[in-house]
Amino acid sequence: MNGARVFSAEARSAARALRPDVQAVDTVIARAAWSVIAEPGDGTAGALIRDLGPVEALLWALDRRAGAPNSPERENSTDAERVAQARARWLPRADPHAVVHALEGARHVHARLVLPEDPGWPTMLDDLDVHAPTALWVRGHQALLAMGRRVSIVGARASTPYGEHLAAELAGDLAHTGTVIVSGGAYGIDGAAHRAALRVGGPTVALLAGGVDRAYPAGHQRLLAEIAACGAVVSEVPCGVAPTKWRFLARNRLIAALGDATVVVEAGWRSGSLNTAGHAASLGRPLGAVPGPVTSAASAGCHRLLREYDARCVTTAQEVRELWGETPAREPRSASADPERTRLLDALSSRSPLPVHELARRSGLAVERVQALLGMLDLEGAVQRTDDGWRRAAR
Repeated sequence: MNGARVFSAEARSAARALRPDVQAVDTVIARAAWSVIAEPGDGTAGALIRDLGPVEALLWALDRRAGAPNSPERENSTDAERVAQARARWLPRADPHAVVHALEGARHVHARLVLPEDPGWPTMLDDLDVHAPTALWVRGHQALLAMGRRVSIVGARASTPYGEHLAAELAGDLAHTGTVIVSGGAYGIDGAAHRAALRVGGPTVALLAGGVDRAYPAGHQRLLAEIAACGAVVSEVPCGVAPTKWRFLARNRLIAALGDATVVVEAGWRSGSLNTAGHAASLGRPLGAVPGPVTSAASAGCHRLLREYDARCVTTAQEVRELWGETPAREPRSASADPERTRLLDALSSRSPLPVHELARRSGLAVERVQALLGMLDLEGAVQRTDDGWRRAAR
């Protein structure tokens, strides 16, 4: 097929409708086409796009008569044999109608095609080099991909109550202070992390192995719809594409690359979460693991990360923040000198407000003493009062 057919009037119309803010319509079409014909992480496609740009690379890739671009100055330049093998993979999918369908399908579900040329592109993904995504299909708030701090929290699908509790505690505390929670939208630890972030009104991003219009797993249809409304649901494959085993593995590299740090909460000895951890380690991202009972098979992978991958042991949200270099704020000297104040601070939660009588019960202090200490902490900005009680102030 002649690559020029991809840039048909129908494709241009669909591209303009989806991205009316982009003048380079051919770039929109080419990026969409690459997501159709190449599997996620295809290094040959990435090298071609890097060397020639998305439009010229596409025309070259779909021209059977062309050899390989001659770029000897580039260490990872494509060669004729690799291009020939890649064409054998790409040409069966090189259908101009599939590209139009991808563009129109995204508009139908209110998704956006985010390009590396866009100002809001998450540049941390560029660390993947030729294996970086050619584009991203996004439902929800695109800005979350490049804003503030982001932490990837992953773990076992067949999680235990212990793992889900820890994932929710970490994600909730981090999201409450504005950290974006990144995960894969799966059952188990992923779902616990996403839900905790949503409960505190915090930002969260779900990276899928299939199209953003396909709720997978099906049991998370409502959760993914809520994430799309309040956060972002992201994929590098077009709408309608089904998740497959190799796409899950390819998706894991994006989870690792997008986070300032990756934390594995619970994982078996051969868990797919270890694949995400391996990508994080290879990218130089800080890696944390939550320890579990030594007798629990569900935590064997975390213990393996601590022993073999130089992962940091993390048990609190503050220890997660320390992965990217954030140091804990020092308590005033008066706080360390007053054990009753310390007991009250330990009893307070940063997520759930608690009434005075409950704080008195938890701290072992008299109600009158709790009220007096809360007054001082309130003046210092260390606590917040709500209709339901008191909680720690956000950092």
